[in-house]
This record gives sequence, C-alpha cells and structure tokens, in this order.
Amino acid sequence: MPVVLRWLLNLAPTNPIAVRLVQNASRRSKHLYVRSGYLAVLILVLLWLLLVNTSAGEMSFRDLAAAGAFSFSAIAYLQIGLICVLAPVFMAGAIAQESDGNTWDILLTTPLSQLQIVLGNLLGRLFFVLALLVASLPLFALTQYFGGVPGRSIFASYLIAACAALVVGAIAIALSVSRLAGRRAVFTFYIAVISYLGVTAAIDAWLRNGGQGAGAAGDGVTWVTAINPFLALTALLNPTTYPRADAGTHSGLAALFLEHPVTAWCTLSAALSLALTGLSAFTVRMGGLATIGQGRSGVPLHRRVMGLGAKGAEYRPPRAVWTNPIAWREAAARNATLARMAARWAFVTLGILFGLALIVAYHLGSMTPAAFRFVLASATWTEMAVITLIAVNMAATAISREREDGTLDLILTTPVTPVAYLSGKLRGLVAYLLPLLLVPILGLAMAGLYSLAGGLGNPAGASVTSTLAGGKLVTTPLVLPEAAIVAPLAFIPFIAFCVMVGLHWSLKSKGTIASVIATVGVVGAVGGMISLCAWHSGIGIPVLGPAVGALSPASAIYASVHPELATASTIKEAGLVEARVALVVGSVLAAGVYAVIVYLMRANMVRGFDFTVRKLAGTR
Repeated sequence: MPVVLRWLLNLAPTNPIAVRLVQNASRRSKHLYVRSGYLAVLILVLLWLLLVNTSAGEMSFRDLAAAGAFSFSAIAYLQIGLICVLAPVFMAGAIAQESDGNTWDILLTTPLSQLQIVLGNLLGRLFFVLALLVASLPLFALTQYFGGVPGRSIFASYLIAACAALVVGAIAIALSVSRLAGRRAVFTFYIAVISYLGVTAAIDAWLRNGGQGAGAAGDGVTWVTAINPFLALTALLNPTTYPRADAGTHSGLAALFLEHPVTAWCTLSAALSLALTGLSAFTVRMGGLATIGQGRSGVPLHRRVMGLGAKGAEYRPPRAVWTNPIAWREAAARNATLARMAARWAFVTLGILFGLALIVAYHLGSMTPAAFRFVLASATWTEMAVITLIAVNMAATAISREREDGTLDLILTTPVTPVAYLSGKLRGLVAYLLPLLLVPILGLAMAGLYSLAGGLGNPAGASVTSTLAGGKLVTTPLVLPEAAIVAPLAFIPFIAFCVMVGLHWSLKSKGTIASVIATVGVVGAVGGMISLCAWHSGIGIPVLGPAVGALSPASAIYASVHPELATASTIKEAGLVEARVALVVGSVLAAGVYAVIVYLMRANMVRGFDFTVRKLAGTR
C-alpha cells in the first residue's frame, strides 16, 4: 500500500482512536435510544404535518406540492434544532472524559501523531451526529413524492446541519485539548451553544426591524444570517419573505454574506473547524493552552497577577463560614477559581452596563420606542434563559458530583442532617445566583424608573400610545414602573423551583450527565407548559389573565414591557390600572405558589433521602 494512502487512512477511517470510540459507543444502549428517539420524532412530526396539511378529499397537484414544501421546511428546521441539541451531548465526552480522566496523558505516550490524536477524537465522536443525518435522508426523500421540494434544497439543508455539527465538534475538541475545561464545563459549553443561537437570531431580528437587511424593504438577509444555521436555512427555504441581496449589488465579503448566506455559513464553519483542529494539533503535545504563560514556579501569569497560588495548592486564605456549612460551600466555594469569579462578575457588570447604555441611547433619540422595547425584552429573556440553564446545571450536579468524587460519603459521617443538607444546597445555590438575577431585575427596574420619572425631561418618550382591537386607544408607560416589584417576585422563586428540580434529579441519578439531561427535560417541559398557558391567559382572559401571566418569567417580562399586548383583554374590559394591579397581585401569588412547591419537594426528598443515598452508595 502506498505510504501516502496509508497515512491518509490512519488519519480518519483506520484511526485507532476513532475506531475505539465508534466501537465502544455503538454498544451502548443510550446511543441506540438517542438515535431511535431522533428518528421517531422526525417521523411523527412529518406524519402529523402531512395529515394536517392534506385533506381526505381530492387535492390538486399544487396543493400537494404546497403541503410537501411546508412539511419539508418544518422538518428541516426541526432537524437542525435536534442536531444543535444533540451535537453538544455527543461531544460532551470529548470535554469530560478526556480532561477529567487524564486520558490525554496516556494518549501522548503512544506513537500516534498529533494530527491523529485530534482527528481521531473529532471524527470518532462526530460519526454519531453524521449518522443521524444519513439515517434521516430517506425520510426527507419521501417529501419529494408530493412535489414542491427540490432535491438541491434537501442536500443544502443537510450541508447546513452537517457544518453546524462540525463546528460544534471542533470547538469541543479544542476545549478538551486546551486542558482549560473539565467535566464541570460540559454544561457551560451547552449553554454557550444555545445562547449563541438565540443572541444572533435576536440581533438579526433587530436589524431587520430597523430596515438594515437586504431586499427592497430592508427585511431580508443581514450580516448575522451567515453565522447562524437557522438563519442560513431560512434564507435557503424562504427567499420571498427573507430575501437575499441581488446578485452583483455588493463585492467582497458583503457579496458573500448578503448574496450567498448558505455558502458563507458552510465556508465559515469549515474554516473555523479547520483552524481549531490545526491549533489543537499544534498544542496537544505542549500540554494545551493551560500551560501558556506559566513561570518557573508553575503558576500561570494571570493567577500571579491576581495574587492566587497554583491550582490545587494546599494553602488557602481563611474564610468565614455561615451557620449552615453546606449553604456556604455552595454559595462561596464556587468562586474558588479566577475563571469563575471573572465569568460571574463579568456577566453582572456587562449586563448592568448594557441596561444603562440602552436607556441612554433611547434618551438621546438613537432608538424608537418599539426598538427600545424589543431590545430590552430580548435581552431580558436571553439573560433569564442563561441564568436558568446555569441554575439547572449547578443544581443537577450538586449532589451527583459529590457522589462521584466521594464527598457525599464524607458528609454523611458528619452531624449534618438531610434537612440541613438539602436546605443548605437550596439556599447556597440561590444565594450564588442572586447577583446574576440582579442583571435582568435591574434592567427592567431602571427602564421602569425612567418611565416613572417622566423620561428625565422627555415626557413624550416615557409613554407609548397604542390602538387595541376595536379601535380603542390606550396610553401605557414605556415600561411599567412596577416591574421593579414584579421582576424579583417572578424570577427568584422560579429559579428556586428550577434549583429544587435539579437537586431532585441529582439525588436520584447515578451520574452528572444523566441528572443534567433529566433536569433540562423536566424544567423545559414544565416551564414551557407554564409559559404557554400564562402567555395566552394574560392576553385573552380579563383581570385574572395578568395574574396568571406572572407565573412565568417570560410572560411577566412581556407584560412589563408590552402591557398593551400582554394584558389586552383586561385593558379593554376593565382598564390599564386594573391590569397593572392584577399583574402585581399575580406576582405575589406566583411567588407563594413556587415557595409551596419548593417546600413540598424538599420535604419529599428528605423523607426518601436515606433510602436513595444507600441505594446509590458507591456509584461513580
């Protein structure tokens, strides 16, 4: 066999690391369930869409083509969504196992080249994501029987999804090789992927609402389209409602981004993945990026500047412990590293500065009331989503992590009771998250105080006049001043509920990954159902609707920023004052409801604590 061909085969198909990963993971029932569930969801959704969009009677070929095109579009979005959700799950092992298990040190003793090590880990884990795409191809081919679905669009949508999986995998491998991330960074990586998609989509919507997109009306492709797979797919499937720039109207990067967003997404994804893979291959035998900047003492430069010792040093400055040591450990000990302190307070500082800058920009006339409200609501929703994911991750790993590293066995030998242990976990986690919650709370409070102060000399900017259904005019504050009361009452108890759900699954699950996935599923399902009911109740039910709307942080934010839309029925039937009073009363009742739920969940966990701990004793 030619040497060049053998070298190429060793990089990918016969790479021992890739072969090991594929063989071992293929025997796991969990991966089988994920693949089966993925295909089952796609099949059921496609079948349901086809049944809904077709009738039992005769249909023209045009109607069949329209039904097929709509079903294909919906299933294509769903596939990219599932890939963006599942790709971090499959790639999580690259961060957790290789970093915490110290397998990098073992790999570096083998004769494998640097490129073989990196590509083996990347391709071996990426294989399962790409296998999902290939397995669903026959399903997409069925839509062509109805017409209206060009084969080029099917393969282009697959290319967009594959590039999304590739760039997520390359980032995960780069984090693993860098030695900067461990098991606890898995969920942070997941949060970053979801947050990136949400933030770029919000920026794109803002640009389009401001008429800064392509097309005659300025509501088409923007500069952000090519860096988000969902937006690139929208440009591919909806050229009429999401138009691209006409060919030849731009040059250079502008032509690539605005005229060919799908090509730009695929090119940028491949280039970024190639760059990250090359960087990983270059640093894998150097100890990763974690060793850069270390002096002779072995202490990184940034830790020396902050007066911190080496990681894992035996000495630490003394600290004052709370009455409940479990609560103190959860709230204070999580700030034991420079990275955590920097990330936490950077989020708080940047979030508060962004809120102030937003108000200043609006006061100076740089934004319209509609644009200000849109940006404020989008930013607050994003901040709450990020904080919720952080709370879920921390709570879901709070007990299972201690079981894995043996800390729980030591705690059980102390006089700490189950009540003190679980109460301390809850109190400590909520206390740690309170500074983060200040960001959305202060953002709404500052905007509400600006409206209460009459726009600081600009009365016209402190209120908004809208037309309700039926032609009734109503003048509402730019942002409700009582948002300063509604926000903490709606946000803090909800986060406490999410923490309690995470602790429940962390206690019952064997490992951290299983507890995180279960908690995300439960919080997502329950939170989504509550938000959906609260959202529609606030809009359609008079008086009682705004009170129900306070049960969900999402609908509470919507009611605070857009009261004329979120409480339309109440304003039309009773008036604005009644709607505002109902919102405040509902937030108080919602806080009480969540407090009762949290108390009952804790009591139930206390009753079964000993049995559950003994049942899972010794689990690693």
